[in-house]
Amino acid sequence: MAAANKPETVDVVVLGMGPGGESVAGELAAAGLSVVGVEARLVGGECPYYGCIPSKMMIRGGNVVAEALRIPGLAGTVEVTPDFTTVAGRIRSEATDNWDDTVAAKRFTDKGGRLVRGTGRLTGPREVTVSMPDGGPLTFRARLAVVLNPGSNPVVPDVPGLAGTPFWTNREAVQAQTAPKSLIVWGGGPIAVELAQAFTRFGTKVTMVLRGSQLISKEEPESAELLAAVFRSEGIKILWNKEVTSVSHSRGRFRVHLENSESEPGAGTDSGPDSASAAASATTSASTSTSTAAAAAGPRLSAEQFLVATGRAPALAELGLPKAGIKVKKKGAPTVDEHLQLADGLYLIGDAVGAGAFTHMSMHQGNIVTGHILARHSGAPERGVADNHAVPRVTFTDPEIGVVGMTEKQARDAGLSVRTGFTALGDSTRGWIHKSGNQGFIKVVEDADSGVLVGATSMGPMGGEVLSMLALAVHARIPVATLQSMIYAYPTFHRAIPEALRALK
Repeated sequence: MAAANKPETVDVVVLGMGPGGESVAGELAAAGLSVVGVEARLVGGECPYYGCIPSKMMIRGGNVVAEALRIPGLAGTVEVTPDFTTVAGRIRSEATDNWDDTVAAKRFTDKGGRLVRGTGRLTGPREVTVSMPDGGPLTFRARLAVVLNPGSNPVVPDVPGLAGTPFWTNREAVQAQTAPKSLIVWGGGPIAVELAQAFTRFGTKVTMVLRGSQLISKEEPESAELLAAVFRSEGIKILWNKEVTSVSHSRGRFRVHLENSESEPGAGTDSGPDSASAAASATTSASTSTSTAAAAAGPRLSAEQFLVATGRAPALAELGLPKAGIKVKKKGAPTVDEHLQLADGLYLIGDAVGAGAFTHMSMHQGNIVTGHILARHSGAPERGVADNHAVPRVTFTDPEIGVVGMTEKQARDAGLSVRTGFTALGDSTRGWIHKSGNQGFIKVVEDADSGVLVGATSMGPMGGEVLSMLALAVHARIPVATLQSMIYAYPTFHRAIPEALRALK
């Protein structure tokens, strides 16, 4: 090992060994390059330990409970006793090895890579200095490339009283060994809605607090309205247009003070954009009428646990980008070229790129970067360039929400000549057969001038799987006329797609 005060020259340094970084580092090491992977936490990143994998295990468990409760009217009778400890045990033993990355680290080093534990930052062009746990620095200079994969962290707003309390972010929530009796969820994005529903299905009484008036606000409003209606039917209370003003914790309970958002004075509780559908539930109506007056005055909520799910922020601040001559923007992601380069031989992948904070995006970007490095090093073929017009994403609620490309609003804001088509999943033969739990729809967004889809939403049972064909259509810019002439197997959920295409107007 090189002396701490003398830079060591290697081929590639990968700073951040999340999914994309691990993929780049592992493949380049296997190709015979000298690769240093730098990681301050766990090799594999957020996804396998605190995100995608453990949360989907929770969701899978909750969905099984929900499916069992749909047996009446379809297959007989049933008695269900949910037990969250089964899920917690599976997360510990099968998904995370009790949050131990030994297997992942070995997977990298077995390919010839060198893993350095510590916090890295740029100290020059293609130079990275790592602060080791024992305080001693190591500096590496890369002949070919430095790949930055800093990931992102949960956003924790600066609210009086919150710091120092045992609140949850997604990282603590997936480590829970039992489901809390009650839970306040602050936020309405994908993480918030997924965990709110999962815990509800294991008996937790959940109240959601939203700053705005729509769940999953980046998606189609039809998705938000249907999801809110489903949540109400499952007993989840949603407080719209609220600001958290202070938090306290004592005797095992959180107390959360709220005020109406300035933009929505006098906003109530469960009287949001889908109040018509909510009115169909007598139980929900009763809870609404008793809580609205208190909410308008700025209520204080109380629960056993408090989940802060107000978004994520890229971990760019500590990278030292100016040391490499990179200008840091006050807002927005840094500018990269089509090969994800910030500068020659300095690459950025993952959440910090701003093209979507998804594992599959990080892996996709990592593949582009790996191909570009190998092409420059050995003349191997490149693997394409960054093109973000057809990014797929899935929110794993029940019903599942799969989306690709633009929403209708995004397409109109982009100045496109827009036509949309919509069909309810329950109107399809497969949806009718499915019966209980068949809520959902297909919505397609067409650029009428070019005659191709620029976006689509598939919401329903297996919505993310049905999305695959729509993602291909958007990605390959397949003409709508071609999609309309296809043969769709019967009776499948896919058969709703041609109905949505026929409804384009």
